[in-house]
Amino acid sequence: MLARADDAGSLRNWLIAADRGRHLHGLDASVTLADLAHGTSLGSRLPELAGRSVLVAAGDQLTAALALIELDGVARRLILCAPDLAVEHLPAVIADAEIDAIVTSGQLDASELGVRLHAVCHPAIAPMPEQPAGRQATEWVMFTSGTTGAPKMVVHTLAGLTGAIRRNAAHDGPVVWGTFYDIRRYGGLQIFFRAIIDGGSLVLSDANEAVADHLMRLGRHGVTHVSGTPSHWRRVTMSPSARAMKPRYVRLSGEIADQAILDHLASVYPDARIGHAYASTEAGVGFEVNDGLAGFPASMIGRLPSGVDMKVEQGTLCIRSNRTALRYVGGAEAALADAEGFVDTGDIVELRGGRYYFIGRSNGVINVGGLKVHPEEVEAVINLHPQVRMSLVRARRNPITGALVVADVVLRDEGVAGAGEVEQEILRLCRAGLTRHKVPSAIRFVPALAVATSGKLARSPA
Repeated sequence: MLARADDAGSLRNWLIAADRGRHLHGLDASVTLADLAHGTSLGSRLPELAGRSVLVAAGDQLTAALALIELDGVARRLILCAPDLAVEHLPAVIADAEIDAIVTSGQLDASELGVRLHAVCHPAIAPMPEQPAGRQATEWVMFTSGTTGAPKMVVHTLAGLTGAIRRNAAHDGPVVWGTFYDIRRYGGLQIFFRAIIDGGSLVLSDANEAVADHLMRLGRHGVTHVSGTPSHWRRVTMSPSARAMKPRYVRLSGEIADQAILDHLASVYPDARIGHAYASTEAGVGFEVNDGLAGFPASMIGRLPSGVDMKVEQGTLCIRSNRTALRYVGGAEAALADAEGFVDTGDIVELRGGRYYFIGRSNGVINVGGLKVHPEEVEAVINLHPQVRMSLVRARRNPITGALVVADVVLRDEGVAGAGEVEQEILRLCRAGLTRHKVPSAIRFVPALAVATSGKLARSPA
């Protein structure tokens, strides 16, 4: 009988009954989960890591995944090094998280960072030489996204991180998960856990792999369930290899899933169920929406059957559940939750016709002459135009109003004839669907938009 995911040291235990058909697939190597259940990728160094605060700073996701499986229940604390963590922030991270060991794939010289214990992990699984003595409940530490300067870190438990996953859920055939996320981010880690706990294989992404190549690889491995941000999915639909895979389930999270991208994915993958989920590193997984519509029903406010409580205060979504992070690392930060245990997500919602719609972030507002503009709300309208692939709304400084709203737009057909006419059609859409101060003063057609390592559109501070 498999152990529960909230038992100390249970992540490896989920592999004990794994059949040999289940794999973790990296770009250049694959590992059979059944082999990892009784073997090690850390070799004789594993017992030395027992009880330590370990920074997992592997260069690739496959190595990171192996280290996380092995160290859960062994290490006192696991710190998942974000793939875009600046080197200059490492000393502060090491001090705040009390890191006394580092696991890498050999690309980092840990001695220069003042950490004596440095173990190298690799995908060649060897027999387990010695089981670490005892098991303990490991703290999982993750970096929050969207911060500038030294990153914030939050502490989770394995039980909280896996609280939204249905164990041994019924599926219509074998499951192979794929993700465009990095598993060292919250969204990617959720998919990693789903594959491990719910009995599937997982195809990992690689930051250096072209979108078309990744789609071809997902197709070769027979992926059935795929997850990514709306920005990931917009780039997928721009690729000629979009139909190289035939998923049964398409999942969006991490950004606002507007109606345009939901409808377009339904047309590209007509046999797939299209769903979007709400989650954040601090609040955990809140809910899923599987009705094909943007936003979520107003009836979800209050207590959900999953045990998640939601409320809206001053237009902001707040969440309370046993899936939320426990605290920030360091102690200098304000409390993560309020006195009632609710986490302020910072996401602004608006009630329209019995349904709440996400309109933007509280810290991403453009101020136009004292009036607020949420870029995501304007983008959702622009993206409704049939010629628009994706858009990014930003501020342009103005001496009179402080800022003007401008939009960068990627068209479905680059160099489309009549771009001037398309521009006027987009502006007419905006005038019909938005109040006057939210309508872009200028539209610029661009070949592509930058996407951050988190999978979200790269936005400059408002």
